[in-house]
Amino acid sequence: MLGSGSSLPTAVPRLGDRALFPELEARAYLAHAAISPVSVVVQAAIVELLTDYARRGVFAFGAWAEQRFELRQSFACLLGVEPSAIALTPGTTRGISDVALAIPWRSGDRILCFRGEFPANVTPWQRVAERFGVELVWLDADAFRLDPPAALADLDRVLDGGVRLVAVSAVEFQTGFRLPLVAIGERCRTHGAFFAVDAVQACGVVPTEARAWQADFVACGAHKWLMGLEGGGLLYVRPERAEELVPATAGWLSHEHGADFLFRGAGRLRYDRPLKRGAEVFEGATLPATVFAGLGTSIRLLLELGIDAIEGHVTAYLDRLEPALVGRGFQSLRAVEAAGRSGILAVVPPAGRDPVALQRELAARGVITSVPDGLLRFAPHWPNSLAEVPEVVAAVDAALEAISRGSTDPSARARALSRL
Repeated sequence: MLGSGSSLPTAVPRLGDRALFPELEARAYLAHAAISPVSVVVQAAIVELLTDYARRGVFAFGAWAEQRFELRQSFACLLGVEPSAIALTPGTTRGISDVALAIPWRSGDRILCFRGEFPANVTPWQRVAERFGVELVWLDADAFRLDPPAALADLDRVLDGGVRLVAVSAVEFQTGFRLPLVAIGERCRTHGAFFAVDAVQACGVVPTEARAWQADFVACGAHKWLMGLEGGGLLYVRPERAEELVPATAGWLSHEHGADFLFRGAGRLRYDRPLKRGAEVFEGATLPATVFAGLGTSIRLLLELGIDAIEGHVTAYLDRLEPALVGRGFQSLRAVEAAGRSGILAVVPPAGRDPVALQRELAARGVITSVPDGLLRFAPHWPNSLAEVPEVVAAVDAALEAISRGSTDPSARARALSRL
């Protein structure tokens, strides 16, 4: 099957085994919440597509269009929804933006956003507010981690005042806290508010259940926990809400039978075909074929492993790492309750230790992390072995000692920066 990677003898994924990542330089790659490395089977799928197009040109299109149909089915399995409710997109931001412009806004409508969110789930709503005279109201995303009952009470208060849409992330990118989306979705449904979820820090590492969330829209990108490349993603549109949308962005493939004039003979070139309904309307043009070829393969690996098994593996890894860091003076922001945990362990470094300097020193020692907004973030995935944890802790010790003594190795830091 195209994009399956089945020709590779080592294409069987195993938890804690990075055999599918032979080119990965890091001793411990813990930046999956930023950008994941690409496996050999994803590379093979992309090469397979390029080879097919090089050999057959236009006649390769149909086969790879079928592969994207299979990809929608895979996305539907990840979200627990029907494939017809999925659109393939260039990423999280584009999916949210298309939805934001498709809602028929009224002057005076209110949108609830959360301070601490990644800008992909804020900027589109800011543009809506400016363009359509909509009011943005704000709550703190971190309140759900610090005081869940109070956070839900604040949400009730804002919803009681009238809100057209609530926009939130499934997992907060800074702290790794997994929000109580079922409780939020129930409140949105009770108040008749649209519910838009950015799932980029959840999909592929923890269960993502769009129906249980009662989400109207879910957007996600490919290059983090889905282990694909930048420039791909998905948008879920709940069918019951689709009829309320008036798409402001559309293209030639947004029309019913929009491509018929290319394949079915003369007299079919028309501009008056109705727009498709539901998520498909947002697939208005040709898609980045290489990105989706690779993504189809990476998601096949995730489904083969099982998201529950991946979550359990990542949890076990972080359960080992977290107490070691806390014992060295780091402040963990990880949720106490399992329901609030994700694939991210975010920590505040000990007093006087700069997180960016720590990241560089760790990278020089083969441990790759990320530092969103001044936090040090550890984010393993299914290929990370639990046996790495002692090595990571040793690298942390060495990095802390180097910084405290001012004895950082300039050449090592340069090598680290070249890898970032």
